[in-house]
Amino acid sequence: MNRINVKKFGFAMGLTAAILYAGCMIVLATAGQEGSITFFNSLLHGLDTTSIIRVDVPIWEALIGIVQTFIIAWLTGALIAAFYNTQIKSR
Repeated sequence: MNRINVKKFGFAMGLTAAILYAGCMIVLATAGQEGSITFFNSLLHGLDTTSIIRVDVPIWEALIGIVQTFIIAWLTGALIAAFYNTQIKSR
């Protein structure tokens, strides 16, 4: 079996999560509060997001959020790759 490059897998996870975060920002910016509530309620299997949807997020808060999301996802991806690599039998 092949080993996974920890840094590259972490980067791929981080970038994917950041893109999903940006997609969420686009939904909130374009659909408005009611449209966003409808979208996320259907996405989350009917979980009522009415009390947690906020469309008046300052840009600096959104930028910090996207950076934090990237970092958390990078660490998650790196850990997954590292754990995977430790399970591979050495030849």
